[in-house]
Parts: sequence; C-alpha cells; structure tokens
Amino acid sequence: MSSLILIPINYLCKRGLKFSSNFLSITMKRIIFTGFSLIFYVFGLFAQQNDIKDDDAFFIRSIYDKALTEGQCYNWLEHLTTRIGGRLAGSPQAAAAVEYTRQMLDTLGLDSVWLEPCMVPHWVRGDQEQVRIINSGTAGTIDLKALALGNSIGTAPGGLVAEVVEVKSLDEVDKLGRAGIEGKIVFYNRPMDPTQIRTFNAYGGAVDQRVNGPARASRYGAVATLVRSMTTKLDDVPHTGVTVFNDDPPIPALAISTNDAELLSSLLKKERLKVYIFTNCRKLEDKLSYSVVGEWTGAEFPEEIILVGGHLDSWDIGGGAHDDGAGCVHAMEVLQLLKRLAYRPKRTIRCVLFMNEENGLAGGLSYAAASNKKGEFHLAAIESDAGGFTPRGFSVDGDDLIFNQKFKKVIEWFPLLEAYNLSFNKGGSGADISPLKSQKGLLFGFRPDSQRYFDYHHTAADNMDAVNKRELELGAAAITSLVYLIDKYGL
Repeated sequence: MSSLILIPINYLCKRGLKFSSNFLSITMKRIIFTGFSLIFYVFGLFAQQNDIKDDDAFFIRSIYDKALTEGQCYNWLEHLTTRIGGRLAGSPQAAAAVEYTRQMLDTLGLDSVWLEPCMVPHWVRGDQEQVRIINSGTAGTIDLKALALGNSIGTAPGGLVAEVVEVKSLDEVDKLGRAGIEGKIVFYNRPMDPTQIRTFNAYGGAVDQRVNGPARASRYGAVATLVRSMTTKLDDVPHTGVTVFNDDPPIPALAISTNDAELLSSLLKKERLKVYIFTNCRKLEDKLSYSVVGEWTGAEFPEEIILVGGHLDSWDIGGGAHDDGAGCVHAMEVLQLLKRLAYRPKRTIRCVLFMNEENGLAGGLSYAAASNKKGEFHLAAIESDAGGFTPRGFSVDGDDLIFNQKFKKVIEWFPLLEAYNLSFNKGGSGADISPLKSQKGLLFGFRPDSQRYFDYHHTAADNMDAVNKRELELGAAAITSLVYLIDKYGL
C-alpha cells in the first residue's frame, strides 16, 4: 500500500513541485481513501465471483442430493428392461418403449412432448441359433454358444456344413483370397486388447471383425462367418451386434462366446474341422418408428438448445439395461431433477430418446435432418451411451473451427465437478448426436467407468440385476450438473 502512495508523491517532487504539510496531509488522506476504495472494489469483484462459484457449488450439491433421494431413473429403467424387455427397432417392444417414455415425459410438466418419425430396418432373429463342431477327431461333437449378428441372413432350412478357416484380421482374408476362402466358414478370432485401460479403446480395435468381417469374407465366396464375441472376459456368453454388408452378398454371420472361440482355435491347431450352422434370421421391410422428444423452453435464449439423450432401442436378447436403457433414463432424469429443484432454464433443454442406434442410426439421422431443416442450433448435445456405471466424466467433440474456443469455457468448470470425480477430455461423443456436429455446438459423451461394460454389452445378461441403483443415480446427477452449467453460462 505504501509504495502505491509514494510513487505519485515522489514523481511530483522530482518535477520540482513543493507542497505544504497541510496540502500533503490532505492529499495523503485522499490517496489513502482512494487506495482503500480500490482495494475494496477489487476484493468485492473477487467476492462476487466467489459467491457465484459458491452458488454453483451449492446448486450442484442439491442436484446430487435430489438424485440420490428422489430420483426416478431406476424405476423407469426397471419398467423398460423387465416389463418391456429387449427393444430392437421395428419390434412390438420398441413400439411399447416409445409409448411408455412418451407418457413418462408427459408427466414432467414440459412445454411439449412429441414423436419424431423415422423409417427403421426390421430384422428378426427367428429360432434359436445352432452352431456345432461335428466329428472332431479329438473332441467329438460340441455345441457352441452363438448368436446371429444383426442384418445377417439365415441358412437353408437344413442348415449348412463347411470347413472352418481361422483368421485374425480382414487383411488376412484379403491375403487368402478366393482360393483360401471360397466355400468355407471364416472364423474371426482377434481378441480385444486386455492391456487397454479404457475398454472402449479395446473394443474399437477389434470390432471391425464383427461389423465388416462377414462382408469381406462374403466377397471371396465364404458361406458363413463366426466371430469371437466383443469382450475381454472369458465366459460362455455370446455377444450379438450389427454387421454391414453394403454391396457384398449377405451370408449367415454369428458370434460365438469367448470360451468357445478359445476351444475352436485350439482344436484348429490340431486338425481340420467342419462346423454345422443353422439360423433362420431374416430382414423384413423397413418399418415406421419414432424417437421420443420432450422439451422445456428457455426463458432468455430459447433458440439455443441443450440436448441430452440416449437410444431407446436395444438388442432383442436381453433387457438392454446398460445399452442403452440407462442413457434414456439419465436423459429423462435431467428434466425431472431440474423440475423438482424449481429451476428455470435460460436455454431450451431437450430430452431425445433416439430410435435405431443399434442397427441403422435412423433416429439420429432423421432428427438431425429435421433440426437442420428448421434451422435450429444445438449449443450442446450430450449423449449417455456407455452404461449406468460410476461416473468418470465427459468426452468432448466439436467442429474444428469452434472447438478450442468453446472447450476453454468447459474446462473452467472443472473445479466445480472434480469433487464428484468428474473430468473433461477431448474425444468422441455419441453416434446419435454426431450428425449435429455441423451445427457447430459442442458434443459431449457421458463417460462412466468402462471396466464392466463389455461384460454385458449386446448380451442376454444386460438386465436390471446388472445395474447398481446408486451408480445409475450418480450418472444422472453428473449429466444434470453439466446441463446446469451450460445453461447458466453458455459456451
């Protein structure tokens, strides 16, 4: 403080000016008064900022308290998974899920709830699949646990029998060519990398076998494919999922459990094997379905939309609890919690439950097309599609032209969320919201702990008993907290 006072006095004296003691006394008092006023003003600004942060911290705490004591997401998920069950697009269960979630959103006092139409593929699994090693010289005849992959076709009524050739990659199929592939069953057996800490990275490094492997084998005349299930776990549970043929002729394509993949591989090292396959899955005509949308209009910036969503469809063989019933009830809970807290949003908050993420993305594409046609702007879109496990944070994506500037705003909120073990990282968001990237808002992917996700992903085990109520509620609170911060401060 003294240096601030001495600088102007010393400066004036050096300029040859002289002051009486009375003048200096009055001047010093004025300078001291001004100095203290400036300090109090600056401290006041800091205090005001701290008050704002304190207000945010208290409100986020209230979000968590409300989620853990008055949340509805667990009850909604129980209905989706247990009373409705697997909700593959085009199925009666998918239609029931649309109606149920529409009714639930209608009870929340939103400004509008509607159904966004989309034409979805209609694939049906049919009878129980059969995959059998026949007449092994060392093991005899062994049934393998298997599930047909989405978009696969069935065999002839009597099934098919062919020799098996094992490969680790699509490139290996290309090298074998028609001479090594034609008339055979191609067995893809590249495990997910267990050294990857984030299991989604391991999944991304192996899933090309399932998505594109059958088409590549078909190109060289394979009669069917078997694919190792996408999980790091060794068990007897097969994992389904989509496969894509595009212009290649569709063939029967099935996943087998990891234990059976290990068995088949070990036997192939000793002898040539033939396998019997039967499935009568088939693809029917596309069907009209809907994504479910609920909207709460903002009071100050209604044209800026904050979307939170998940995908309503799931595979047919389980309850679709983690994939992605959890994401849907997370999104619904955001609105429910903010309503219970008497919050009034500045921006429009929109819950979207997308149809047909699993085998077509029709809901996400149709929603984005309709939004673009209306000239809408999604300031932010948040998708929960990684399960209902313990929250770890959010990955953030966006158009290169705007990402760095907007991401700087997001990381300012880290101190408010780190108390809840949440962080922000650059990375992908979600399949359903990815078509909104062109609107130049930020896209967020909710990221819970991923270690157990692929134990259940696309399996008959993805049911309500795999979900921990508290973990699910913590996820809803985390997403609601992010929505609150985006709504209050913008990007």
